[in-house]
Amino acid sequence: MEDIGSFLLWCVFPYLALGSFVFGTIIRFTFFRDTITAKSSELLEKKLLMIGSILFHVGIIFVFFGHVIGVLIPKAFTDWLGIPNEIYHIGALVMGGIAGFMALAGMLILSHRRFANKRVFKTSSFSDLVVDLAFLVVIVLGLAASLGEGLFLHPEFNYRLNLSVWARQLFYFRPDFHLMLQVPIVFRIHVICGLLIFAFFPYTRLIHALTLPWQYLFRSPEVYRRKPNIRGDHNRG
Repeated sequence: MEDIGSFLLWCVFPYLALGSFVFGTIIRFTFFRDTITAKSSELLEKKLLMIGSILFHVGIIFVFFGHVIGVLIPKAFTDWLGIPNEIYHIGALVMGGIAGFMALAGMLILSHRRFANKRVFKTSSFSDLVVDLAFLVVIVLGLAASLGEGLFLHPEFNYRLNLSVWARQLFYFRPDFHLMLQVPIVFRIHVICGLLIFAFFPYTRLIHALTLPWQYLFRSPEVYRRKPNIRGDHNRG
């Protein structure tokens, strides 16, 4: 029974979550495009929004690409480049820690703003509140996994030998759930929470992150003409 549960969690659930992300996004953009909006509350409060938004977005972008690099680049490649595992690990901890704390600080500011400011709270939907809390949880778990587990509880743990291998296996549909059983519990919870965010991504305001102003690339250029000076033209006549 334990193997069945682990198989469902690490070999079935990831595809359900990613399938929800892909097909939910397609359906949202195809049939409910008019509902995609950032719905800014800037007019209600601007200072905290600006500070928190900049910190969070800059931090989370670096965190996201750090995760992508950590998953897609195998240990054999950095070994071939001559990068010692200790140097790679220190670099990942430093850069990931800075980006993670930036994202956490930004999310704390934005969450405080959303829950403490009565006007902002009243204009927030239930999904807005859940998304804020979900990001707080997943960021804290990520920092706890990288710094707590990686530095103090399990300093010998190398996620590139199991967690990253399992993540790459998802792309060619042969994930080995036994690899995830070697991963410390905090890392596993962090992965589950991250997959849940992907699963619910298309059904929340987060979907606006995938919108790009393509119309500006293809629309005809606008021509601006100077308004004629009627009085001057009349006098010259």
